[in-house]
Amino acid sequence: MLRAEIAAILARYPDLTDAELQRVLRWFRTEATAMDVAMLASEEDIAPQYRQFRSDHIDSFGLRDLRNAAVFLGIFVGIPLAGFLLWGSGIG
Repeated sequence: MLRAEIAAILARYPDLTDAELQRVLRWFRTEATAMDVAMLASEEDIAPQYRQFRSDHIDSFGLRDLRNAAVFLGIFVGIPLAGFLLWGSGIG
């Protein structure tokens, strides 16, 4: 999907159909490059709708973010901590 199509859809935000909202979300998550997002963000005629869309759907903290945080903590804190505890107990 082209950036111009996304801009046209976002110009009507929040009055989007579920299908349109899913198309825009899919574009942001899988198709958009950093340059696409930057150029979309710089379009003054859709700035209020773009900011509201980002606030409602992109910049929110969700379950995926919690899962990623748990994996990060498990790898970078849990494994070294387990090694330290095992080494300190004389097992390792």
